[in-house]
Amino acid sequence: MKFSNARLLVKDYKKCFTFYTEKLGLEPLWGDVDGCYASFKVAEGIEGFAIFVSDFMAPAVGNADKTQPSGYREKSMVSFEVENVDDTYQVFLTKGIDFINQPTDMPDWGMRVVHLRDPEENLIEFFTPLAADPTSAT
Repeated sequence: MKFSNARLLVKDYKKCFTFYTEKLGLEPLWGDVDGCYASFKVAEGIEGFAIFVSDFMAPAVGNADKTQPSGYREKSMVSFEVENVDDTYQVFLTKGIDFINQPTDMPDWGMRVVHLRDPEENLIEFFTPLAADPTSAT
């Protein structure tokens, strides 16, 4: 078995495509703004994240008559490791991205994090691993 990607099923594909390419700066490896599916480069030569129109997926899994959930606690999150969370936060603020919180150390998680939502309320995390404490035993 080989991992392909994590895929968000979205209602407004065009708005989400624009957000991920123009706001977050992800490079599409497949698809364009006028399509219904796009995959994005997450590392050199690696596809790992995609968006797809939810109305096209629903019939394939027998859910054509159901609506997407709303008003629920998060069930998924897209997480991106970045070189420096604080620098990333500042760059995306200048692009008009609204964050849920500010960069915060999460020692129990071993990372510094910041969170935002895409146009369809999907939770996104940017993180940078915290430096290991040289006095701690491993």
